[in-house]
Amino acid sequence: MHPVLGSFVDDVLRELIAALGAALFFANAWALVKRRSDADRISARTVERSRPGSPVRSVARPAPKRELAQAPLIRTVLYMVIGFVVMVAGLAARFG
Repeated sequence: MHPVLGSFVDDVLRELIAALGAALFFANAWALVKRRSDADRISARTVERSRPGSPVRSVARPAPKRELAQAPLIRTVLYMVIGFVVMVAGLAARFG
């Protein structure tokens, strides 16, 4: 492989690793921010489903898919830590 092309590919891969870690970190941070409003939304939807004659409750769909009421706290924080470590490793490899 040509030295310049190899260097370009290495740089792009390092930037992609940093971007992947940043995306994982910030997406899970957003999930923590939205955690409370998600719980309120799911509880309101659960009440709608339980009413007799509700259009949300259909005979064709007797068992709707379950949704998480909130982002699980421990898993979300763990993914944030993993994302942060990957982001820092990618940035360190890129600029270090």
